[in-house]
Amino acid sequence: MKNTNALWLQCGACGGCSMSMLGVEGQSLPDVFKDAGITFLWHPVFSELSGPAVIDILDDILAGQTPLDLLIVEGTPLLGPNGTGRFQMMSGSDKPMMQWLIELAEHAKYTVGVGSCATYGGIPLAGDDLLEGTGLQYHNNQIGGLLGSEYISRTNFPVINIPGCAPHPDWIVETLCLLAQDHIQPKDLDPEGRPLAYFGHLAHHGCPRNEYYEFKASAAKESDQGCLMENFGCKGTQALGDCNIRSWNGAGSCLQGSYSCIACTMPGFEDTGAPFLETAKIAGIPVGLPSDMPKAWFVALAALSKSATPERVRENAHQSQIVHQPTRKKAKN
Repeated sequence: MKNTNALWLQCGACGGCSMSMLGVEGQSLPDVFKDAGITFLWHPVFSELSGPAVIDILDDILAGQTPLDLLIVEGTPLLGPNGTGRFQMMSGSDKPMMQWLIELAEHAKYTVGVGSCATYGGIPLAGDDLLEGTGLQYHNNQIGGLLGSEYISRTNFPVINIPGCAPHPDWIVETLCLLAQDHIQPKDLDPEGRPLAYFGHLAHHGCPRNEYYEFKASAAKESDQGCLMENFGCKGTQALGDCNIRSWNGAGSCLQGSYSCIACTMPGFEDTGAPFLETAKIAGIPVGLPSDMPKAWFVALAALSKSATPERVRENAHQSQIVHQPTRKKAKN
């Protein structure tokens, strides 16, 4: 099996993406990467090297002495103050991290943005964005970012984006292993560079509250079992990701834990216009409607659905547990 050199760099980040990846199930993470032929030249968690030894690795890559197959970036590249990047210096060098990324990306076979911060800018863009953050190839939902809209890697790929705050460990690990074997083609990515295997779904798919959503039987208080979209800020019908199809930590997801989807895989999720667990509304109608449904259709469908809501669903929606079980319809004599 061929060897794949990977370099993982952290920008403005909490480290949550690395922590998520450590939770991969099945084989141990070192064994997964070993089996895929992936060797980490450096990773801020796995690696013992620091200071000048790390700078030597980066210099060898730029000099063409060490091939770089996977450039993996976690966190928000920071351009402040005033575009200098000096808010975020690479330790042991007098060069801003943004400059290292620009230069290293020219040598990468594939460049991968892990997490919504590296993908779109993420949390550091919230509010006044005093840090001047950006994503690798997107700034929020606008193409461009640090590397620019025209950037392509040595293999003619744009930045491969794995958004999420944090992404599912499988999204990260499987993508890196597939790239190591050159098993991802442009057709496997959506127009924003996200792998369709994971982001060809909505978080709404597989939601345990789908029956309540279908009948627009909404939760009225935090402990209710009803749909969380109308009152508690759930954006599962707008967020890409197989979050409710692929279990996390053996079982579960945000919604299975009774927490609303905050659309952390989507650009701009950090500035919602309302608290995360409150639904922004205009004239009583939620602002965040399903992404591919006209508003008038949704309003008409909601009215029809509510009028047809079974009493069982209506009552269960306002309870902390199921009080009315489904029953078989009695056959006519």
